[in-house]
Amino acid sequence: MALVQRIPISSSSVRNWQQARTNLSPISCLHYNTASSSSPFTEKHSVERYQRDQWLYKAVEPTPPSTPSPSPFEDEVFVRENDIASQLPELKKLLAVLREKRVKGCKGGDCGPGDVYLVGTGPGDPELLTLKAVRVIQSADLLLYDRLVSNDVLELIAPDARLLYVGKTAGYHSRTQEEIHELLLSFAEAGATVVRLKGGDPLVFGRGGEEMDFLQQQGIRVQVIPGITAASGIAAELGIPLTHRGVATSVRFLTGHSRKGGTDPLFVAENAADPDTTLVVYMGLGTLPSLAQKLMDHGLPCDTPAVAVERGTTPLQRTVFAELKDFATEIQSAGLVSPTLIIIGKVVELSPLWPHCTKESSCLVESR
Repeated sequence: MALVQRIPISSSSVRNWQQARTNLSPISCLHYNTASSSSPFTEKHSVERYQRDQWLYKAVEPTPPSTPSPSPFEDEVFVRENDIASQLPELKKLLAVLREKRVKGCKGGDCGPGDVYLVGTGPGDPELLTLKAVRVIQSADLLLYDRLVSNDVLELIAPDARLLYVGKTAGYHSRTQEEIHELLLSFAEAGATVVRLKGGDPLVFGRGGEEMDFLQQQGIRVQVIPGITAASGIAAELGIPLTHRGVATSVRFLTGHSRKGGTDPLFVAENAADPDTTLVVYMGLGTLPSLAQKLMDHGLPCDTPAVAVERGTTPLQRTVFAELKDFATEIQSAGLVSPTLIIIGKVVELSPLWPHCTKESSCLVESR
C-alpha cells in the first residue's frame, strides 16, 4: 500500500507569489507547458527567468498561437544557443563596467578584490531563509543562481543587481563547474560583491567546498551562509524525526548520483543497510531501483518504511509513502520528477502522514 498526495503550503509569501504570477505576460518566443508554469523553481526555460535576466535577452514578440509549439528538445536547444550567443558579450561588458567603477572608487590605487558569498537558500520555501542570507542577497552586485533557487528568493535582490543562471539538470549543465569557478573569480577580482545562490545548504552535495577551495587558492575571501538542507526541511514538513530514541540512533546522507549516467548509485556500503540508521538520498530518482535492491541484499528489511518527496516545502510538494520492496514501483507509478528527496528508515512511520497502521504510529491519513 502506498500513499501519493499533495501537501498544501500556507505561507503568506506563497499566496502573494501565486497572485503575482497571474499578471505575467510573455516576453520571449519560448513555449512552455502551462501546467508547469506554477512551479516555484527557476527552470531553464521559465518565463520568470527571462524577465529577471532581460539584461541578457532582448524581448521578442510571442509566436502566434497557430504556430505549433516546439518540442522540449527544440526548446532546450534554443536556450543553449542563446546562452552562448547572448551571455558572454554581456558578461564582458558588465566586467568592464565593474572594473571602471572600482578604479574610480579606489583611493591611492590600492583596491582589494570583492567578496564571494556561498549562500544556501533552503529546500524551496522562502520563509526558511536565514536573516543573514537575506542581508547578503540584498547587498550583492552579481548573483549566480542554481535551478532550485525559488523565484521568491530572487525577488529579494537589489534593483541594480545582476542575475546569472548557472543551473544544472541531468544531462545538461548551463555552465561547467570550471566555468562557474572562473566567473566567480573574474567578478570578485573586479571588486564586485558576488553571491553564489544554492538550493539547500552550499556544503551538502552542493559543490560549495570545491568553489570555496578554488577561490581561496586565488586569494579571494569566501564566506559561507548555511541553509536548511533538504533533509532537515522536508523531514520537518512531514513530521519525520531523522533520529529518534529507540528507533534511529544515526542519520546518513547519500548521493544517488551514478557514474557516467548509469543506474547504480556511486556508493552503497554494507553498513548503509543498518536498520537503526535513517538514510536520506539526494538526487536518487534514477538510481533508486538499484539502491533499494542493494539495501535489501545487504540485510535491510523489505518492509522498511520509505518516502519520496518531490519539490518539498513548496506549493507543488508531492509525496509517495511505501515499504522498501514496493518503493521504486510506486514512485514510477506516481511519476515523480526531480527534485525529489528520498528518506528510508523506521522513523518514516512516525510521520502522521504514514498510511500504514503500526505499533509506533496511527493511521491518520487514508490513501486517496
